[in-house]
Amino acid sequence: MATATAAAAKPKRPPPTSDQMNAKVFLYSVLLALQYGAQPLISKRFIRREVIVTSSVLTCEVAKVICALVFMARDGSLKKVYKEWTLLGALTASGLPAAIYALQNSLLQISYKNLDSLTFSMLNQTKIIFTAMCTYLILRQKQSIQQVGALFLLIIAAVLLSFGEGSSKRSSGGNSDQIWFNGIIPVLVASVLSGLASSLCQWASQVKKHSSYLMTVEMSIVGSLCMLASTAKSPDGEAIRKHGLFYGWTILTWIPVMSNALGGILVGLVTTHAGGVRKGFVIVSALLVTALLQFIFEGKPPSLYCLASLPLVVSSISIYQKYPYRVKKKES
Repeated sequence: MATATAAAAKPKRPPPTSDQMNAKVFLYSVLLALQYGAQPLISKRFIRREVIVTSSVLTCEVAKVICALVFMARDGSLKKVYKEWTLLGALTASGLPAAIYALQNSLLQISYKNLDSLTFSMLNQTKIIFTAMCTYLILRQKQSIQQVGALFLLIIAAVLLSFGEGSSKRSSGGNSDQIWFNGIIPVLVASVLSGLASSLCQWASQVKKHSSYLMTVEMSIVGSLCMLASTAKSPDGEAIRKHGLFYGWTILTWIPVMSNALGGILVGLVTTHAGGVRKGFVIVSALLVTALLQFIFEGKPPSLYCLASLPLVVSSISIYQKYPYRVKKKES
């Protein structure tokens, strides 16, 4: 009787309203845009050249796991996950996307070495379109005509930003076949894989109700294991064995590492609550944040391409949110 009274005195928390959820999505999106936009400047300022890339990436993945576990303990879901977690469920929800992301990163590295920065950046923006396509195929999430138009506006803005950020690095000394097979095809395949992995993450979180924090933990562990395996014969692995994992680190190196870890958690939250397509809008918006921060802290004015892309990004976001796809009611 006392137990029943205690249970009755502790009512369940009501589910969040649509307005509260929209406010959360907006907050996550703004934080992710700020983090993604500021990350290049933070990394450039606080990570010394001697720091081994693999060591900073591995440390970032460990930081992601710790942060995600802390958030899960804070919202009370850690105990539930501990009781219900299975290896098969983890591999189904997070193993495949993690493997796809690992393959995507390898293809991007191959492509970047064989294309100039401008061409690479432009082709890499096609992942937004492929994300929308994969979302439709996997989740049957349709786009309205206005939203399709907004996606193309975003692609144009991304291309303009790529022009603005294009460097003088050009591919030279290679024939057209090498540029095609080792440059263009890998980056296009990587864009398809990016869209597929993003859609699978959205499917796992929205359909399978897999927690975004849990997916962060699982994908970070899988990614770290793959990276550790690669250090067996990689130059970074040799450098770690010779100098140690934290060679070249200072206390300030932790700032970009922790920022990147929190960014990874925000990506999961945005994908869960807003979807992979809207994450693409956030990432392109972050390029504008980078240009603004460069102007504020380094005195480097934004290019004309960047200024031209600003109204396109704002318009595309506004159109995409204002005109969602609506199911037509069948006439009786």
